[in-house]
Amino acid sequence: DGRVYGDGLGPGAAAPDHLIHISPVAGNCPATEPAVVPPGAAPDPGVTSDRAAGEGVKVVVVDTGLDPQAAGTHLWMDGVTGEPDPAIQPPDLLPYAGHGTFIAGVVRTMAPRAEVFVRAFFGQVGAIFESDLVMALDKVLQEDAPDIISMSAGTWTFDPTGLLGFHVFYENRLRYHKGVVLVVAAGNDADRKPFWPAAAPYTVSVGALAADWRSRARFSNFGGWVDVYAPGENLVNAYPTGTYTYQEPPLAPAKADFAGMASWSGTSFATPLVAGLIAARMSRTGENGQDAAAALLAQARSQAIPGLGAVLLPG
Repeated sequence: DGRVYGDGLGPGAAAPDHLIHISPVAGNCPATEPAVVPPGAAPDPGVTSDRAAGEGVKVVVVDTGLDPQAAGTHLWMDGVTGEPDPAIQPPDLLPYAGHGTFIAGVVRTMAPRAEVFVRAFFGQVGAIFESDLVMALDKVLQEDAPDIISMSAGTWTFDPTGLLGFHVFYENRLRYHKGVVLVVAAGNDADRKPFWPAAAPYTVSVGALAADWRSRARFSNFGGWVDVYAPGENLVNAYPTGTYTYQEPPLAPAKADFAGMASWSGTSFATPLVAGLIAARMSRTGENGQDAAAALLAQARSQAIPGLGAVLLPG
């Protein structure tokens, strides 16, 4: 909206106050709207066989909030807590409803014993100004004491050096929290242009694999700034119960009734899969978040897909 900010950024520092979003503003995350799945559908990817994975690790999901009904219904969501999702207005599910719930479910399939807390910073509109978001992340560091922060949101910038507010947040806050790793979605514009803050050197940026797990999802951003690709197309996980009205063609304005599960695609959901794998490794090896992430990225490069890049898969 043309705002500039400088307080706390140092003498003379000012920049556009970017809108960071999970919604289709300048780049999409998620790539699709949720789809109905058959009754009794299981999560896909499924819950790891290592039921101790994630023990002693805390993952904070910075997103739209949590549906406590879903968290209390599904076994793999047991113990997940968070701020309520304001887009869940029974019997209606507003746009972006359940985004944070689905993400928390994906983390838990990879790390069933991780402590997962969902923040509702993106609220009902699916977006927040950069200046507000960095203050919110500062709150996460101070109050939540995370090992891993999973954030499925971002934006384009006017400046190729990225987001000034996030850079200052890193310099003044994040780098002093030893071991905390910030895992961020690469965005869904099928574009090589850097998407921020995923393109920043202090994040783990996650692109999406197609349903075959052998190629890039058609929607995923790509390029040398993407650290790793993970499954992100047609994932199935926890979702609120209610009626959703589609917003995008060809389905709009049709309605769909959901009963606690959904299928969804986007780098939004590849991101928590990687966050969950980091949590699982941390509990297994005793590494902190940054060391576990670095080790997994090295593993991902060793199994890179030619023409695509480093890849991490469940299991």
